[in-house]
Amino acid sequence: MTRLALLSGLGHAVLVAASLLLYVMATRIGQQRRHPSTALAWVVGLVAFPYVALPLFLLFGTRKFARPARHQRAPAPAADMPAGAPAWATRLLSGMELAPAVPNDAVAFHADGAASLQALIGLIDSAEHSLDLCTFLFGNDAVGRSVTDALLRCARRGVTTHVLLDAVGGLQTPAPVLRQWAGGGVRVRRFMPLLHNPLRGRTNLRNHRKLAVADGVRLWSGGRNLASEYFTDRPGRPAWTDLSFTVHGPLAAQALAQFRTDWRAARGRPHRAARILAPPVAPERSGGALAQWVPSGPDHADDTLHALLMSGAYQAQQRIWAATPYFVPDDALLDAWCLACRRGVQVRLLLPRRSNHRLADWARERALRQLVAAGGEVWLAPTMLHAKTVLIDGELALCGSLNLDARSLFLNYEAMAAFYGLGEAQWLSDWFEHQRALAQPYRARPPSWARDIFEGVVRAVGFQL
Repeated sequence: MTRLALLSGLGHAVLVAASLLLYVMATRIGQQRRHPSTALAWVVGLVAFPYVALPLFLLFGTRKFARPARHQRAPAPAADMPAGAPAWATRLLSGMELAPAVPNDAVAFHADGAASLQALIGLIDSAEHSLDLCTFLFGNDAVGRSVTDALLRCARRGVTTHVLLDAVGGLQTPAPVLRQWAGGGVRVRRFMPLLHNPLRGRTNLRNHRKLAVADGVRLWSGGRNLASEYFTDRPGRPAWTDLSFTVHGPLAAQALAQFRTDWRAARGRPHRAARILAPPVAPERSGGALAQWVPSGPDHADDTLHALLMSGAYQAQQRIWAATPYFVPDDALLDAWCLACRRGVQVRLLLPRRSNHRLADWARERALRQLVAAGGEVWLAPTMLHAKTVLIDGELALCGSLNLDARSLFLNYEAMAAFYGLGEAQWLSDWFEHQRALAQPYRARPPSWARDIFEGVVRAVGFQL
C-alpha cells in the first residue's frame, strides 16, 4: 500500500512538473504575454489541480497567434502623418503596423436601431460585385430573417457573398438557416468551431467583430449583432441602446482586408492566417472624414486597442468619455484613468444599470468604486446599453465592437474605427450627453466582506482566462 501511494505521489509530481514545463514553453516560446494575475492563476491551478487545469490550458491557454516583428520598425516621420489627426495616436498605430488614417467621402452614425437596420439592408442591396459580412451573433428572429432575405437576393444577383459567423456566438443560428444560405449561393464559414483540432485554434478566442462591406468601398459596422434586441422594440422589451455607422470611402477597404484575413483563419489555421496586415497605400485625396480601422486580437502581436487607450489616458488634457455595457478593465488601464482624474481630466463612464450578464455587473463594482474615489463620474442608464465608444478630448473618437473588459481587451478578435474629424467627435459627444441625461449617477457604497470576496472571485475567475 505504501509503495502504491509512493508511485501515485510520484506520478502526480511528474504530471505537475510536466504541466509547469508545458506552461513555460508555451508561454515563452509562443510569446504569450499575460497579466501577472492571469499567469499566477494558471500556475496555481496547474500545481493544485493539474488533472483539470492542464486540459483547460490546452484548450484555452493560447492568447496570441501573431508574434512581434523580428526587426524594429522605425516610427513614421511626422511629415507623413495625416493632417487633422493627433500625432500621438497615429504614430502609435503606425508603429504597430496598422493601416493609416484615410479621408472618406461620407460617415453616418445610427443611434436608432430601425435606421441602422435599414442602412445595413440598403448596403447589402447596393452590392454589385462583392458582399462580405462578419458577425458574432445571428438571431433566428425577424431581424435575422430580414438580413437572410437580403443576403439571398444579393447572391441571386450574382454578387459574391460571404458570411463569417463566430461558432460560439452563432450557436443560436439554426442549421436550416445555414443550409438556406448555402443553397442560395451564400458562402458561409464558422469561425473557430467548438470541435476542432486544438493545435489549430482555441475555443475561448472568439471573433467579436461586426462589419459588412459592399464592393470594398461601403462599410457598415459598430456594436450591433444581427438579432432583434439590437434593432427593434419587442412587447415589453425595448431595443437595446447601441451604435453603428456607415462609411463610404477607403476605410471600407481596410475593413475588407481584415475580413479576408479572418476568412482565411476560419479555415482552421489561425496560426498561418495571423499576420500584420500590410498597410494599403493611402489614396491621393484631401478633405473628407478622416478615419482609421483599428483591429485588435490574437491575430495582432500587440494589444492595439489597449495600447491606444493607455496612451490616450496619459495624453488626454480635457476629457475621457466612454460608453460600454461591461466595465472590467485590467489594473493598468484602471490606474491610468484614475491618474487622469487626479490631474484634472474629466473621466465619464456610461454603463447600463443592469446588463444582460449579471456576473459582469458583480465584477465591475471594484473598478467603479476605485474610479469614483479618484474623481471619475459613473452614470447608469435605465435600460440595456450595448454601445461601445470612447472619446478622448475633441480629437479622437472610437466606435466599434470593443467592450471595456479583459476578454475584449486581451482575448477576442475586436475592431474599432478611430474617427479624427470634428464632426464625428461632436456627433458622438452629443449622443453621449443625451444618454447621460437619461441616466442616474452611480453611488459607491462600501461592500460587506462577503460581497468583496465574491466580487474578487468573479473578477479573477470569470475575466482572467
